[in-house]
Parts: sequence; structure tokens; C-alpha cells
Amino acid sequence: MGKFDLFNKFNSAVIVLNDNFETIFRNYVFKRIFPDFDNLKKFSHKLNYNVCALVSNDVNVHSPLKQAVCSKEDFSAHITYQNTNNEYFYYDLNAIKKGNYTIIFFTDVSAKINSENLYRRNQNLQKKINLLEEENRNMAKIKLQAQSQAMKLLLLNNISNIIRESIDKSVILRSALSEIAQIFGAFRAYYASYSECEKFIIQETLENCETEKEISFDKNTYLIIKTGKVACTTCIKEYREAKPFKETVQRIILPIYHLNKLLGIIVLSTKQKIKLDDTLEVLEGVSSQLGNAIIQADLYKKNAQMVKDLTKTLEELKDTQLKLINSEKMASLGQLVAGVAHEINTPVASIKSNNEITKKLISLMPTGETTDLLNEINEIDAEAISRINRLVISLRKFVRLDEAELQEADINKEIDLTLDLIRHETKNRIEIIKNYGKLPPVKCYPNMLNQVFMNILVNAVHAIKDEGRISIDTDYKNNKLVVKIKDNGCGIKEPEKIFFAGYTTKGAGVGTGLGLAISQKIIEKHNGKIEVKTKLNKGSEFCITIPGE
Repeated sequence: MGKFDLFNKFNSAVIVLNDNFETIFRNYVFKRIFPDFDNLKKFSHKLNYNVCALVSNDVNVHSPLKQAVCSKEDFSAHITYQNTNNEYFYYDLNAIKKGNYTIIFFTDVSAKINSENLYRRNQNLQKKINLLEEENRNMAKIKLQAQSQAMKLLLLNNISNIIRESIDKSVILRSALSEIAQIFGAFRAYYASYSECEKFIIQETLENCETEKEISFDKNTYLIIKTGKVACTTCIKEYREAKPFKETVQRIILPIYHLNKLLGIIVLSTKQKIKLDDTLEVLEGVSSQLGNAIIQADLYKKNAQMVKDLTKTLEELKDTQLKLINSEKMASLGQLVAGVAHEINTPVASIKSNNEITKKLISLMPTGETTDLLNEINEIDAEAISRINRLVISLRKFVRLDEAELQEADINKEIDLTLDLIRHETKNRIEIIKNYGKLPPVKCYPNMLNQVFMNILVNAVHAIKDEGRISIDTDYKNNKLVVKIKDNGCGIKEPEKIFFAGYTTKGAGVGTGLGLAISQKIIEKHNGKIEVKTKLNKGSEFCITIPGE
């Protein structure tokens, strides 16, 4: 057993130093509470105590361990220790001199110091609490006085915000009822508009109560309402026709006026005891604001309805105008085509007759090079006559104004008919790609749909500057006819405007801007829709969808 092993049984941390400030021994407690001890000098720097060094600049003066070793007598000090986690602990340091050794005891007083500090802190806090309680008592008196005023301002402010944020009379009244009911703790609140014969009609209510119900009050209550004053009475019934309450309640009636005209009343029923002295001014302000808001809301509603009616009328006029323009255009075109067809048919019939006679005469001539040449010329003329006949028939079909009723049509043939009429625009320049699906007969207005196909195809042709292609896809799925017409032209700069009447991307004198607007109306007449996808310098695609039934 070593000389100092006895200290291992102590509850306090013990360290033994010699006169050369070297560690001779550390007991178990010391090693446990100072685990970061690796160097006596470093450890010494972590210890601190209050000492007043008036003259000396020696750092060791501030080291309690150094002072304990250097002291010729026993040494005591109250020290602070800071560990590696920057936590502070408090110890009573007692040093005993034994020959060349200094035995130093560390007694942990952290709990005691912390308790004393906490006690002093609590004392200071208690003083502050006492002061705050006194201030609170004073503030409570001021609060009670300010609460009433705050309630007034809050109610007025909330209702003002409601009026500013909405122009819907119903929203304004319901929100105002909610605010006022909350202030007075009302279990029932409603607004009744004023009618003749001293009657009121419930218009808005916070509960699921019956509206549009006519109610009336006793003569005295009505007289108070007519004076514009707020009435607050204890009653058993809200109004004459109402069922009695099981107990008496307080009823507040707030008249709503505008320029001395009674518009209606707000009625509140509450079980709380109400003093109107503090809220009378506020309720009068609410009445004034609501009166103005109700008048403004009614005016706005009338104006909004008028604007709606005018907008609808304007749209109807635009539609009628487009229909008239289209009807006049198609009627004029029909008359023109009929006249031109007649004029064409007369000389064509003569040419056809002569062609037949020439054919017979050629057959009587001896065979040879001359007869072969004449036969070839005669066949070319016959084909030309046939083509003229087909073109005239196509024109007549395109403008067939007699087909004003819904009828079944082969849409693929109708598109081919339209392509025949614009062949002069596409010949040797634009490739037509037909991807026709198998379509059932579709009920429609064929002449109108031909006009739509014509407008879209002509626009596609004009969008292609030099050579290009137009693809036409038809399909019938989900009981709907789908027609897609796609080109690789220049695209459309403002596709959102193309269905507006008067809008055109063509130059002056080339387009009227009515073609696609009329086309949209025709598709809508078929309960369908027409859409466009386009990219500049890439092309456009029109998609027409029409219900099959």
C-alpha cells in the first residue's frame, strides 16, 4: 500500500504535489471528476479564484494550486473550475502542508452555490413580480375602460373591411350579422328588409331559419324603429308571429337607414345583459355604413345585370350579323353559280354535240395518220367537256341552298368535292395527302360544312408560299366525327384571335376576316368544336369534332 493510498477512501477529490509543483498522487475521486486532467499546468489554468494582485504581474498569483504549494501555511480558497465542455463548477480548496508535500482537497460546493444564486435570482424575480402585479392591477382598470372602446373600433373596422372587400349584399349582411352577433353573444341574428304596411321581410339570417318571411312588431317597437333609434328590450317573443321563448331574452333592433329612408332592420336575440350606453354610438355608425353599402350593392347588382344583358344582346347581334353576312354571301354565290352554270352548259352542250358529230364523221373517213390524229383530238375534247360538266356539278353541289335541313352525308366525298373546286390552287404545287377513315353517314348541313372545309383549305393553301403539303385525316370514334386538316405553311402569329370576326393575317383586299369566325359558328351549330394548333414557320393543324347523333 502506498503512502497516499489512504486518500482513495475520501469522498473529496485529493491531489498531492511536491515543492517542485509536480503531481505525486491523485485519488480515485479526483480522477473521476477531473477526467480531462493530463497536465498539471493546463489543469491549473482551468482553476480560478478571486484574488487582488495589486503590484505583481506574475501569472502564478492567479493560480490557486501555485499559491497552495508556495504558501508556508495551510491554504484555503473558493475556486471555479471550467471543463472542456465550457461548464463551470465550484469547489472549496483546502491545502495542508506535510513536509515537502502539499495535500490539496477539492470539496464540490456547486449545488450550494447554484442554490444560493438561484435563491438570489428568485428574490429579484419576486420583487419584479410584485411590481408587475401592481402594474397589472393598474392596467386592468385601464383595460376595462379601453375594452369597450376597442370593441367599438373593432366592430366598425371589421364591417368597414367587409364593405370594402365585397359588393354582394348577401355577403355584406351575413358578415355584418356575424360580427355584431359575436360582440353581443347573440344566439339569433337576422336582417329584415322594410316593406309597406309596417311589415318586414327576413332576407338574411345566420341560422337555418326561414327567409322571405313577413314579420311585424308591436306599435311601440315600430315607433322606436321609425325614429331611427336602437331599441333594446326584454321580451318573450322576437316578433308578433314568432313562437315564445322558454325564458325571457334581450332583443336588440338596429334600424338601417339611408338618407332618412328606412331600408330594414337587424334583429339580435341574446341571453346576456346588455347596456347600450357603451355601444350605442358604435351601432349607429354600423347602421350608417350598412345603409350606404346596401344601396351601393343594389346599384351594382342592377348595373351588373344590365351589363350582362347588353353583352348578351351584343353577342346575339354579332352572331346575327355573321349569319346574315354568310347567308347573303352564300345566296349571292348560289345565284352567281346558277347563272354561270347555265351560261357554261349552253356552249358546252353545243360543243358536246359537235364532238359527237365529228366522231361519227371521222369513223367514215379512210384510216391513216390523219384519222388517228383527229380521233386523239376528239377524245381530248370529250374529256375536257366531261371535266367541265363535273366542275359545274361540283359548284352546284357546293352552294346547294335547298339543303337547309339536317341530312346524312358522306364527309369524305364532301371534302373531295371541296378539293375539286380548289384544284387550280393546289395543282403542281401542293401535295394533298388523304388519310380517310371508314365513316358512317353523318347527319349535318353539308353545304355549311363544305364552306368550313373550303375556308380552312384555302387558308392552308395561302399559308404555303412555294411548294408544300396538306394532309387531311378523317375518323369516327366514340360516336364523334373527327376531321384534321394540317399544313406545313408559315403558321399563325396570334392563334387566339383567328376566330374573331374581322381578324385576318392576309393583306388588305385579300381577306375579310370573316371566314373562320363563320366557320366556328357553323361548327357550333352542329354542337361541335373547332380547335387549332400552330407553330410559326412550322405549320398549322385544325381539328373539327362533331357529335355523330
